[in-house]
Amino acid sequence: MGLFDAISREATFISAIGRTLISLRGTTPDSPHTIVDIVEAQARATPHATVFHYLDRKMSYGELDAYANRVARWAHGAGVRRGDVVALLMENRPEYVATWLGLLKAGATAALINTNLRGTPLAHSVSIAGPKHAIVGAELAETYAEAAPQIEGAPTAWSAGGQFHGLQDFDATIAAQSGDAVGKAWREGVTCKDRAFYIYTSGTTGLPKASNFTHLRMLFMMHGFANGLNARASDRMYDVLPLYHTAGGVCAIGPALLTGGSVILKRKFSAHEFWGDVHRYRATMFQYIGELCRYLLNTPPGAHERDHAIRVITGNGLRPEIWKTFQERFAIPKIVEFYGATEGNVSMLNYDGKIGAVGRVPPYMRSVITTRIVRFDIEKEMPVRGPDGFCIECADDEVGEAIGKIANEPGKTFDGYSKASESAKKVLHDVFEKGDSWFRTGDLMRKDRLGYFYFVDRIGDTFRWKGENVATSEVSEALGVVPGIAEANVYGVSVPGADGRAGMAALVTNRDFDAKTLADKLAGNLAAYARPVFLRLQPEMEITGTFKQRKVELVKDGFDPAAIAEPLYWLDSSVGEYRPLTRETYADIVAGRVKL
Repeated sequence: MGLFDAISREATFISAIGRTLISLRGTTPDSPHTIVDIVEAQARATPHATVFHYLDRKMSYGELDAYANRVARWAHGAGVRRGDVVALLMENRPEYVATWLGLLKAGATAALINTNLRGTPLAHSVSIAGPKHAIVGAELAETYAEAAPQIEGAPTAWSAGGQFHGLQDFDATIAAQSGDAVGKAWREGVTCKDRAFYIYTSGTTGLPKASNFTHLRMLFMMHGFANGLNARASDRMYDVLPLYHTAGGVCAIGPALLTGGSVILKRKFSAHEFWGDVHRYRATMFQYIGELCRYLLNTPPGAHERDHAIRVITGNGLRPEIWKTFQERFAIPKIVEFYGATEGNVSMLNYDGKIGAVGRVPPYMRSVITTRIVRFDIEKEMPVRGPDGFCIECADDEVGEAIGKIANEPGKTFDGYSKASESAKKVLHDVFEKGDSWFRTGDLMRKDRLGYFYFVDRIGDTFRWKGENVATSEVSEALGVVPGIAEANVYGVSVPGADGRAGMAALVTNRDFDAKTLADKLAGNLAAYARPVFLRLQPEMEITGTFKQRKVELVKDGFDPAAIAEPLYWLDSSVGEYRPLTRETYADIVAGRVKL
């Protein structure tokens, strides 16, 4: 790296961090100034400016604020008071944001329910929040009604966007309310340390957990993204991610709400409509998830994929193996990759576009950004402690668990989950000194000598095989560049009589896929122990609503052809190629007659 590039990198980093710190000045846990005050001020300043583009209609800042006032009046009249919870189950549309904004005006907490849930998981998510009311989009009313008998507390249910038998008419009730300002009396006493939302974990490994999302964390994230993207009022963010999750519902809309810009909302992601929408609405930014980028790369060339006004995109999970290809094919000027978990205090932005990095903590910022990587025992799934009982910080390029110091400062708090027992599992005590506390991200990372952080794998996804650690992300990357493989989901499965777990990959393939030559193609990129032992071919990959691949069911299924109807293959080491896994071969493997 030349001197000019190094200076430019530092200038970009310092400028973005400086803008964020300045914008957050005065935002403390005890501050009463929340997103409600910011939107109200924006509505007074530019009431006719568009905040949301949605299908063929627009919502202005004035209309957003008026709708929120109506919701606040309804909530107060329905007995909702400061700290009470109202569940919100609705697909993307402007009224979603207007509704939670109105609930915050009333001093309430909004539980943002995953719209992909059904039955028991849906009932569980609503129940653990303990809501007085549930506002349900008409498109999900039947789904809610089916889960209702399992929901504890029997919250009063309302249907929005259409009537539904058995649910009260939210639209008519809201329309009867005044849109005039409601004042601050109903949220008197609410400060930034109070909970604004319950936002749920994606449920990739079990039932979702409700994480506490405070006003302080909301403002910290919104300001971070606004400054990282250098957002301005002329910007239009294209948002196809679900509003019930942090990425689509906070990070994507925050830059607009803080600057008076606008958001182009899409009900759901469509790879075939993506670039047409970006062109039509003249979007200048969009928020991505790594798998979304892979889906776009797998589509045939489109008319508007380079004919657009995009100046910067942001998101997480854009893997190194497709980063450059994605950026060049779609003519993206700048990519701001980020790292962060809804419930955690570790968050970073890759301000200068370093390929593969999720963020950076240069040496001179270690006292401000207290994220560290500590040595980790894969088998015990716990950080390693030295003879003195303290954790050991990793050297450059050494893989370990990323942790964040817990402090009563913006960006450093850990607000936990609705259940204290779940929160306790995420906190590490006496890490570098007696009495300190650090948040466990559950993610393995490494850091280079310049301070760039790189995601390696989720703890629990990395497994041991043949005495070696196998990172599923590394294997997925190697599979992802093989012709014929559209998607890859890698995990470990237990094999009777074998130590550790054997690698297995669920693949979505096309006609270019050739199982016989796959082993040769992987040999140059993966060590022998890291190459998948088993393959499972699927017509489509099961994912969560935030495009995360589900593994738990795949792990439970294992590699038994008697239990799996889809094609299975195994790596026959005697010939160095993948062969169909029959019931007879499975029996030989389980009995130990075949060596893996």
